[in-house]
Order: sequence, then C-alpha cells, then structure tokens
Amino acid sequence: MFDSIRNHKKYLMGFLLILIIPSFVLFGIQGFNDVSNRGEPVASVDGEDITKTEWDQAHQAESQRLRESMPTLDPKLLDSSEARYATLERMVRERVLALAAQKLHLYTSDQRLARDLQENEAIASLRKPDGSLDVEAYRQLVGRQGMTPEMFEARVRADLSQRQVTQGIQASGFAPGALANVSLNAFFERREVRVALFKASDFAARVSPSEAEIEGFYNNNPALFQAPEQADVEYLVLDAAALQKGIVLNEAEVRAYYEQNAARLSGNEERRASHILLTVPAGAPATEKDKVRERAATLLAQVRQDPASFAAVAKANSQDPGSAVNGGDLDFFARGAMVKPFEDAAFALQKGGISDLVESEFGFHIIQLTDIKAPKQRSFEEVRPEIEADLKKQQAQKQFAETAEAFSNLVYEQGDSLKPAADRLKLDLQTVKGLTRQPRPGQGVLSNERLLNALFSAESVEKKRNTEAIETASGQLVSARIVQYAPARTQALADVRDQVRNRLVAQRSAELAREEGAKKLDAWKAGADAVELPAAQTVSRDKAQGLALPVLNAALSVDAGKLPAWTGVDLRDAGYAVVKVDKVLPREARDSQALSQEVQQYAQWWSSAESQAYYEALKDRFKVSIKVPAPAAAENAPR
Repeated sequence: MFDSIRNHKKYLMGFLLILIIPSFVLFGIQGFNDVSNRGEPVASVDGEDITKTEWDQAHQAESQRLRESMPTLDPKLLDSSEARYATLERMVRERVLALAAQKLHLYTSDQRLARDLQENEAIASLRKPDGSLDVEAYRQLVGRQGMTPEMFEARVRADLSQRQVTQGIQASGFAPGALANVSLNAFFERREVRVALFKASDFAARVSPSEAEIEGFYNNNPALFQAPEQADVEYLVLDAAALQKGIVLNEAEVRAYYEQNAARLSGNEERRASHILLTVPAGAPATEKDKVRERAATLLAQVRQDPASFAAVAKANSQDPGSAVNGGDLDFFARGAMVKPFEDAAFALQKGGISDLVESEFGFHIIQLTDIKAPKQRSFEEVRPEIEADLKKQQAQKQFAETAEAFSNLVYEQGDSLKPAADRLKLDLQTVKGLTRQPRPGQGVLSNERLLNALFSAESVEKKRNTEAIETASGQLVSARIVQYAPARTQALADVRDQVRNRLVAQRSAELAREEGAKKLDAWKAGADAVELPAAQTVSRDKAQGLALPVLNAALSVDAGKLPAWTGVDLRDAGYAVVKVDKVLPREARDSQALSQEVQQYAQWWSSAESQAYYEALKDRFKVSIKVPAPAAAENAPR
C-alpha cells in the first residue's frame, strides 16, 4: 500500500490540493484550528467552555506533578473518577477566581512575584554554590510540568492574583467568643444513654430456608450472583525504571561527571559570622534612615579600628535581640539561609574580615566573618554509586522520552497486535488470564483504573484492538489488548447455592432483629420494665464510646426537652438498636488555653465558610455550569 502511494505521490498531492484549497477559501486556517481544538464541553464559566481535551491535559499535568512530589503515591488514586472530577472543579475555580480578579482589578507586582519564587523550596534547591540560579535546571523543572519559565511565572502570578479574591474575606472573617462558645458547647454536648443492640447474627439460628425459598431468592436477585466479565489479555510496558537497569556507563563519562560536580557532591560550604544590626522602621522617612546609616557608619569605623571589640560593640548596640546577647554571633549557615544582601556580603569576606555597611529589609548590618567550614571533598570512589545512579537515571529518562513517541505510534498504527511494537522496541509481551474490570491489588500496571476502562471499552472488547499508550505512572507507558473475552453472566444455582442461602439467612435475620427491636421499643415507651437495657454510658461527638455512627447521631438528635426519650435505629444488615437518652450533660471542662485554641479554630472554620459562600456567589454571578455528573459515592463509604 505504501509503495503504491510513493509511486503515485504527484497525483495524490494534486488530488489533496483540489480538496484542501477550497476548504481554506471557505473557512480559513483559523477555522481548521477551531474545529480541531474544539472538544466536547465539560463545563462552562461566563459563557466560555472548558473542553474534555483541556480537562484531560490538566489532569495529566496534575498527576505528573503529584507523582514527582510523592513517588510512593498509589497511581490508582490519581486515575480514579473522583480525582479527575476534583481536577475539573479546580479548573472551574481557577477560571472563576481569575475572572473575579480581572473585574476587581487585582494585580500581582513583579516584586511580589519575585518574593514568592524565592520562597519556593523546589526553585531554591536549584541554586549553585555561588548563590545564582541554575537556569537550565530551572527550565527542566518547569518543563516537566509542560511549561516554559515564562509560562510558569505567568501561572504563579495569576495564582497570586486569584488568592487576593478570597483573602480579603478570610482575613476579615471573625467569630465573637460568645457565639463560638454557644456553637462549641452544643457540638460537644454530652448525653447519658443506654443502648440495646439487636444484632442480626443473633437471630440467624432461627432462620432455616427451604429449597423453594432458596431458589426463589436466587431467581428474584440474579444481579447478586453474577460472575464478572473476564478477559485474557496481552500487554506491553515501556518503563524508564526498567530501561535504567539495562544501561551500561562509560568509565570516562563517570569520571568527567565527578570532576564537573565534585564540589556539589561534597556538600555546601558553611560560614560563621557575627553582625551588628541597626533597624530602620518600615515606611520611615529618608531623614530618619540617614540618621541610622550615620550611626552605623560610626560603629563600623569603631570596629574596624579595633576588630577585637566587635562582640562588645554588638552586645551594646545591635538591635537584633536573638544575636546581640551573644556578641552578634549567628553560628554557621549555608547559602540560602540569610537574606541575599547579607549572604552576598558574608560569602565575599575573608576569615576575620569586616564588611562595609550592608543594607537589607531589616536595616543596616555590619558583618564580621569569624570562621569558614569548607566541606571535605569526597573521593571518586565514595561518590561513584551516586554518580552512576544519577547518570543512569538521566539516560533512562532521555531514552524513555525518545522511545515513548515510537511506542505510542506503533501500538496505534498497528492496532490489531502488540507484537510489532514488542519486536521493534525489544519489549517483553506479557499475558494474563481472567482479568476483570475492577482493579485488584497485586496486578501491577493492570490495576490502573484508566487502563482497565480503556481495555474494557466497547471498541476494545468488540474489535480486540490495542488500547492507546496510557501513562500508568511517572515514566511508564502501557498498552494492552483483549485476546479472549467472556461477558458477565449469572452463575448457575448449583455453583452458588451456599452463597444464596447465606444471603437469604442474613436478610431474614436482619428482618427478625428489626421486628424484635421495634417491638421492644414500643413496649418500653409504653412503660414496660427496661431491665434488659445495659448500663448507662456518657457519649459525645468526640467520645463515641464505640457506638456506631448512626446510633451516635440518633442519640444526639433526640429532643432534649422531653427526657427520658426513646428512639430506634435501623442498622440495615447489622440489625436494630434501641436508644434511651436519660440526661443531657454540659461539655467537659477545658483549661483556658484549650478553650482559646477551640475558639480560634472555630473562627477559622467560620472564615472558610464565608469564603466558600463568596465563591458560590461568584459561581452564580459567572453562570458556572459543570456538564458531567459528579462520581457516585463509593458503596463502602460511611453511611
């Protein structure tokens, strides 16, 4: 086929031009871009759609960031429907806050942006021994997030501007102590209760279903006894970690790396200094600042004339309360520990030297360098394992990046088999039998929810084609295909008879427990002797005393105005509970410090609630619409 295309490419190009040129005339290049970029809308903010493509890209970037920051994080959590929906909600929130910031004319200055970037730990770790930023490492850091430095800085600026939208609400929110105590007292209120449990398991001996009843239950509940769909699968894994194991390093390359990075591998130089600080109040007029500078210059001349007096002069004059009592001594510090003007001056001095006046945001410093602790250079053999690990990791990542595109193209273009990709890239074609749609521990890459969804999609099941290359972890791509498929089916009664009987017994036992519990509740309410009730216990929201959550909630919800009070709680398959509330007790006494902390926490909750209410109002203002349903709560979630 491809030979035919090559032999007739002139005719083919002419034919394509006939098709394409009129389209450009009618729609223009922008029209084609619009069509290709327009995806299915999943949300809308102020009339602007968020497409499924944008959602997928944002979630992929977010997953990559989380994997790098938390390497041990279970990949299944990132690929879950809940995690994907959380990404969409975050995208909507960013759009809403960005619009609000724009309309409120909130802006982040260059100085504020620079300060935030300097405080970023990941960026700070990229500083060279001389204190300058390793620009190439910085580009690689943001590049792993799919951004250029300019894009990253624009994103940080936008984030800082967006924070201003809600910061005003949060900062101004407060809760009076009296109001906080009313709410906290009610929340931590204690109740003296007696609880009678009617456990379903205690009634199981009374249930003896007949064969007809077992067969009837089976016929009426076929969905309970289904064998899940299963598939025999083959799959390929392209893994940077596996590539790393096969890399053999050149001796000269390892030694060259050592020579270029020996200082960094040995650790950072530390310096010990003392200083005299004269502070300048924020917003002080120039005349006051000049007076402080003149006084500092006088002290500088004094210590330069007699360097041995530095500690005494610092003790008498320095306005840094932390170091003045120690003669200005700051102990040892490495680069990045001090503000930049101070750091630059300290690392430029010789041992025993005294700096000129150094101005920082705190005021004027006079610095004396008292000691230098240079790290002992580690030998080549000492650091060789670290160097080899670094180089292998770098080469594996490079090899993975170069191979990933070929892997993705091969599994797509030759979609009816994984063998061509396996042969071309020298990967092991792996197989597994009886794979189900639900993720299970111990399945490795085949426990990835996104991969399983693709594998059990209608197209994959019907046509048995390769899935697309799916990222299942950082530096790991997987493609799989179904070889043999068995759909879900109702199992024969003979195969599941014990399971059917157990379910029927459990259901009947729970019914008997509820009937007995409800009967006892009615009798006790009518005045019958409640001697069967266990001893009273005091419960509260922070001390449940082992009560199930539905029972605790019921006990704390009973009208305290009519005591003693009775209530029944249906525990579903577990049975039934009867609760008698005898007394309402005030919350336990707290010391003043604990009370103060609780009031502060309540105020924070209040501020957060006001901030969330403001955000909800902004969503209404900007007509937010999320067009995909929120994921259903897990079946085993707390009720």
